[in-house]
Order: sequence, then structure tokens, then C-alpha cells
Amino acid sequence: MVRPLELGPRKEKPVRALVFGRMLVGVLLMLWFSMLAACATTSVRESVGPKADRIVVVKSARTMTLLRSDQVLKTYKVALGTEPVGAKQRSGDHRTPEGEYVIDSKNSNSRFHLALHISYPNAADRGRAQKLGFDPGGAIMIHGLDPKFSWVGALHRRLDWTDGCVAVTNPEIEEIWSLVAVGTPVEIKP
Repeated sequence: MVRPLELGPRKEKPVRALVFGRMLVGVLLMLWFSMLAACATTSVRESVGPKADRIVVVKSARTMTLLRSDQVLKTYKVALGTEPVGAKQRSGDHRTPEGEYVIDSKNSNSRFHLALHISYPNAADRGRAQKLGFDPGGAIMIHGLDPKFSWVGALHRRLDWTDGCVAVTNPEIEEIWSLVAVGTPVEIKP
């Protein structure tokens, strides 16, 4: 007959130590989850620093610069519409517009993470499209990436892929969101 290995007398932990240990684990877990929740909600909070008072997009350089009193706050590399050369003429031409616009709304529930709507078409765009007999289109935005493609990150800029929008990474659009208010002028240059 085999006898079980005896390690000596079993010592019971006091009940207080067990309760304290479990409470400590519970408190640590609550702190951990509250930190995660805070990180998730602070990522799209408004910035306490200086806001941009102008945005300049240079299509040929694939850059977007946020400015405050002509001082550069930040410059981003961007992806544009699949037909990046030339101004947007009509709906469905996959071109990014060129001209003077403003950020006229923000969409926190965008399919593309976060989106800042650009006031395209302006009066000149509508007039040009009307002369040509076209619908000028709309829904031009500065936006992040669809959540299912967010893993691509900065690689998305290797090609122009939007329907005429200006695209940045999700961390970048979160930063831009906090620095840009509705009403901010946007200049899009060739």
C-alpha cells in the first residue's frame, strides 16, 4: 500500500487574511477597469491646449497642417481620393475637392472612427457642377480608419483610397478632433 506524501501539518490561513486578500484583488481589478474606461473616454475629449484656427491640406504633398496664428501646431501625412489630381467636379469622381471650406460638423459615430465634415460643395463648386450638368456630391470629411482596418495604421497612406475624403490614422483623428472646432476654416490646395 502506498502512503500519501505527508508535508507536515496543514496550516489554515486566518479568515481575515483571506477576506482582505479577496478585497484587495477586487479593488485592484476595479481600478484597472476604471483606468481602461478613462483611457477610452479621454481619447476623444476636447483638448485643453491651443485649438487650431486653420487647416491647410496640400494634395500634392499629401499633408494636412493644423495652424494657430500662422504657427504650425502639427502636420500629418494623409491619404486622399483615388483620383487625387484635380478638383472634385461631381459626385462619384473620387476626387478630393480644392478650395476654401470650413469644418461644419463633427461625427463621433462615423463608420471611419471619427469624422470632421468639410463644407463641400461651396458656392463655386455648385456653380461649376451646375454648368457641367452634374451633381457636385458631398460627404467630404477628414476621418480615421474603419475599425476593422485600424490595424493597418500608417500603412494606409501608401495609396490614395478614399472617395474624396482626407484620411489619417485613428490616433491622429483623435488628436485632430481635440484640436479642431466646428467653424475652423479649411484650405485644400492642389
